[in-house]
Amino acid sequence: MKTVLHLAVSALIMGASLSVLADSPGPYTEFYKQLQQKLNDLGFDAGPVNGDFSDKTQAALAQYQLAMMLPASGMPDAPTLLALDLQTPDLEANATSPDENAAAGGTR
Repeated sequence: MKTVLHLAVSALIMGASLSVLADSPGPYTEFYKQLQQKLNDLGFDAGPVNGDFSDKTQAALAQYQLAMMLPASGMPDAPTLLALDLQTPDLEANATSPDENAAAGGTR
């Protein structure tokens, strides 16, 4: 899991869109649904509430940031999440240890 997170962070640093990371359901799908719902409820059209961090969701987030006088990056950064009263998923709390993974039939 940490490898996936490191790749995601590296991709973002290199300028990739978060929509690349939303191709398969993952730990952020539910978070993006909450973000989309919150933006839609506030009148910023984030598109369908499907957990995909699409260009439309990113644009809605940037418009929200402008309205709140935040830097309009279109990214769900800490000040924006605070303003929206949202938290990112706690990936460490959801991670399994190698022993738990092996007990569940996985590999160490």
